[in-house]
This record gives sequence, C-alpha cells and structure tokens, in this order.
Amino acid sequence: MKRFNLSDWALRHRSFVWFLLIVSMVAGTISYLNLGREEDPNFTIKTMIIAAALPGATIDETLTQVTTRIETKLEELDELDFTRSVTMPGQAVVYVELDPTIRGPAVPEVWKRVRQMMSDIRPDFPREFQGFQFNDNFGDVFGNIYAFTADGFTMRELRDRVEAIRGRCRRWTRLARPSFWESSPRRSSWNSRLRGWLRWG
Repeated sequence: MKRFNLSDWALRHRSFVWFLLIVSMVAGTISYLNLGREEDPNFTIKTMIIAAALPGATIDETLTQVTTRIETKLEELDELDFTRSVTMPGQAVVYVELDPTIRGPAVPEVWKRVRQMMSDIRPDFPREFQGFQFNDNFGDVFGNIYAFTADGFTMRELRDRVEAIRGRCRRWTRLARPSFWESSPRRSSWNSRLRGWLRWG
C-alpha cells in the first residue's frame, strides 16, 4: 500500500493549497486587527460585597435578623456560586460570588437583580435597620501614584494645589476617578486609576 505523501499531494493540488493559504492569511489579518491593544485590559471580577447595619444589635441578633436573611434570599439567584459572610455586633458583610461560567457582559445585569432582591426584603428588617451598601466595582486598574510635599506651603495651600491638579487631570478621557489622601501632616498623595476606583466601603 502506497503511503500518503503530503508534498506530492500539495504539488498536484496547487490551486486548493493557494486557496487555503489565502484564507489563512485573511483570517489571520482579521484576528490580528481585532486583538486587544490596551496596556491594562478590562476584566470582570464576579464578586459583590453587601454591607448592612443594624445599630445596637448583638452579634446573634445581627446574624439572625440580617446576615441569614440576606444569604437566604441570595439562594434564589441562579447565577450564585456561593456566599460567605462576616458578622459583627450591628454590622454584617456578605460576599456574593458568581458562578465562574457566567460571561463578563452578563455580570452587571446580575448585580442589578441582586440589588432588586435586597430591595424586596428591605421591609422585613427591623425599623432600626439602616439599609444596604453594595460594592461590585473591583475591575479597576491602577495608573499612577503621585506624592506632594509641603515645602514652602501651608497644608491648606498644598491641598488646594493638589485639588487643582486633580481637577485638570479629570479632563483626560482615559482617566476615570482620581482619588486623594492626606497621608501625614506634611504629605499628600493622590492615585489615578485608568478604569475607576476600588473602594471596599
């Protein structure tokens, strides 16, 4: 039995080989042009933090009246992977983790449903309950950190200068939310993020 010879076959089917070559080149060019070019590409973190406060409650009261109610309601979420929580006297923090198979573009809609679910159970909480705080903005990217010293300036003058610089930087289309800290009586700093600002609440 004669063995298959790829080189011989290609020589005898030149037109088809040229067709495959051209198709591959076109497909490769299209793929290359559609490649992401961002230095800090977007990514989706499928985690939400729900914080709730019930002033004056003990840890057991907070657990039964706040944490358990939140986690029980979240069990109705089809996209839920698991929850974990931290309960303190008068405060509860619930971490919502979505199923890893959920596509990134679908995550914002899931978070809207989570907020709606918490709104649905809001009347079930005691009158002292202060409501929910949600944080799902964990896909931010650091840009640059700048420090400013106060040599020759008062602290108030330094703050005004930093605020003026931050105001100018906000005009940049690639800059989302610059944040400002006073790290010491003689030093201030602000941090710019290309996609936003991560706050844990």
